[in-house]
Amino acid sequence: MSKIKVMDEVLANKIAAGEVIEKMMNVVKELVENSIDAKSTIIKIELTDSGTKMVKVSDNGIGMDKEDASLCFSRHATSKCHDLHDLFNINSLGFRGEALPSIAAISKVTLKTSNGKVGTLVKIEGGEIKKIESSDLQEGTTITIKDIFYNTPVRLKYIKNLYSELALIVEYVNKMALSYPNIKFTLINNEKTLLDTDGSGNLYKVIYEIYGGTIAKKMVEIDSSNDDYHISGFISYPENAKSSRNNITTLVNGRVIKNNELVKIITDSYHAYIPKDKFPIVILNIEVDPILVDVNVHPTKMDVKFSKIDTLKDLIYETITSELKRLLLIPNAVVRESDEIKKEEKKKEEETFELSYQEVVLNFDVEEEEKSEEYKPSTIQTTIEEEIEEEYKIKEMIPRGIVYKTYIIAENSDGMYIIDQHAAAERVNYEKCFDKVLSNNVEPITLLVPISVEVTKNEFLVIREHLDLLKEIGFDTEEFSDNSFIVRTHPSWLHDGIEKSDIEKIFEIIAHNESFSKEKFLDHMVATMACRMSIKANDYITLDEATFLLNELRKCRNPFNCPHGRPTIISYTKYDLEKMFKRVE
Repeated sequence: MSKIKVMDEVLANKIAAGEVIEKMMNVVKELVENSIDAKSTIIKIELTDSGTKMVKVSDNGIGMDKEDASLCFSRHATSKCHDLHDLFNINSLGFRGEALPSIAAISKVTLKTSNGKVGTLVKIEGGEIKKIESSDLQEGTTITIKDIFYNTPVRLKYIKNLYSELALIVEYVNKMALSYPNIKFTLINNEKTLLDTDGSGNLYKVIYEIYGGTIAKKMVEIDSSNDDYHISGFISYPENAKSSRNNITTLVNGRVIKNNELVKIITDSYHAYIPKDKFPIVILNIEVDPILVDVNVHPTKMDVKFSKIDTLKDLIYETITSELKRLLLIPNAVVRESDEIKKEEKKKEEETFELSYQEVVLNFDVEEEEKSEEYKPSTIQTTIEEEIEEEYKIKEMIPRGIVYKTYIIAENSDGMYIIDQHAAAERVNYEKCFDKVLSNNVEPITLLVPISVEVTKNEFLVIREHLDLLKEIGFDTEEFSDNSFIVRTHPSWLHDGIEKSDIEKIFEIIAHNESFSKEKFLDHMVATMACRMSIKANDYITLDEATFLLNELRKCRNPFNCPHGRPTIISYTKYDLEKMFKRVE
């Protein structure tokens, strides 16, 4: 008797649901993507108990006729992919034909749809069609999912608490709203509105809705292209950096994706401006010929593979870094709001819905009144868009005191400044050392007694490959044994008395620098050395020494951040001070 049998379709759909539907967010995602593919301009998502009891998605899309309404719950039934050519030219968000049958197999579904000519109502329980009948002709589709996993209770144990589930849904809908500012998205949970965009097509307004006015004012628009890719969107000022990478939204042809290589190149673009454990807020839309990307990588379609990804990474890096260099990067201690922003925020309700998911705190402001159509980025962004012909230089600062043996208090005609003495010294030393390294005018010191450095065998193999690079920057290094080197010369900028420790650190950087490149190695090495040679917090310095440090800082190409991304200076204008002391309104 044959042991191999064709699996029952209902059972196959339940198994598929385990791959496609893991959380309530997956249900929302699949339904919303169907609404977008149906050319909807209004999408309303209603949840009960974070979707665990009910998910209802309504749209005003093209709808379906009776035949399609019943067929759409069959496995691999799709209107978006019919042959191999279509598979490699995907222009829609959905195409597998797995989502609806997978959802229907583990829940109770009611589908009401109309294409304007005929209306249809379909009811399904556990993957079995219970009823198909006519309904009204209101164009669009409404699909209601209830009692998810009711027939596969073991799956319920993978559902986290309701706040975590809702946080994931809100994060996803936020990203879709950023992807499609021309669609009006409304998200409601237990009759409480969490997001309500206007669908006007203004991406900046959506950023304001999601992140609020303070952050929105510190977002800068980017737009650039090469032969293969076009990128556009908004990037944040470094001071808006967050502790989670979830605030980096990457889109490919309107599809929200998660790609580690893109996240890494974006964070690398900010590496000189923000600490390594912080992440910028970025909304990056990538437009590309569909033939250059493969979205058929994972059932959730959240990851993609790129052809010519190196050209894309170069475009992203160059665009972001060039824009950051154009910005004035001294953070203001006092955030001043334009009259327009104040008027908009007065319309908002006082209620803020806070959720915690892992280390992320998501804040969503509720707004009932429609915003003005004249809503535009702040004057800061408008100024940035003007041509900046000269590199910004800080005026001479006169130190007036030092507090906590760490912060220099200084002033000039522009205002008052607080300078972190360690961060400032790091920046000065970093640029001096980097200039020496790049100038090829290295001043090596010949050692009377060579320094021996022992490493692990795997580290030895990596370092051995880069002995020529070490030679270029002043290290005369030879193999000594199977896992050690001797250093006969080193550059003059190493620390006196702890040269061996510095060399060990440099070898460690070489051995553990992923995707090794000369430029990144030099940057990392010089930043590390600059930190080690700089004055620290709690190191006492005189006002004369502070004056010298500030003058040296003013000469730097980027005086605003230490090489690890922390700010060197915070400013208070005279107006800020007088406003805080109620001298002005």
